[in-house]
Amino acid sequence: MTNKLIYLAALICIMLLPARAFAQTEEEPQQKKNIVEIIEETSGNNIEVEIPSQVMPYVLPAEKSQQIESAKENNRNRNVSTGPREVTGFRIQIFSDGRNQATLRQRANVRTNAVLSRFPQYRLQVYSFSKAPKWYTRIGNFRTQREANAALAELRRAFPSFAGEMRVVRSKIVVVD
Repeated sequence: MTNKLIYLAALICIMLLPARAFAQTEEEPQQKKNIVEIIEETSGNNIEVEIPSQVMPYVLPAEKSQQIESAKENNRNRNVSTGPREVTGFRIQIFSDGRNQATLRQRANVRTNAVLSRFPQYRLQVYSFSKAPKWYTRIGNFRTQREANAALAELRRAFPSFAGEMRVVRSKIVVVD
């Protein structure tokens, strides 16, 4: 199921990319970019996808998928938005570094993969971004600081080698109602 989800997400992202993402201009040197780099550059790390109801069971657990469809049906006439939305909440920062610029992304990915191997529930809740000169990776979508602190304690126990670098940060989070 996980591989199907990855392939589905990649296919959707490719379909959503503007043609200019693949075009080379005369000013740009000819360099090959992988699909992840293209998506990062063209989306500003914000991709909105309308998922057909037939595909939804493959993306979300059946129970959550049914809840979303039920909420949409109940709210159609009331003009109320359902589905993913951004609210102020908390995330756990697991990586923040500005040293050795050439390897920032790789080091962030190594740490992210270590966390995801032990805590797969965060698989779709990884947020990496760069604010020069630093690279940040944050995980989770916690509505309250108490929830985030509980998860942070669990992560620190699991990864004592970089526990001191992890912290809870206030952030815009994605919630599905």
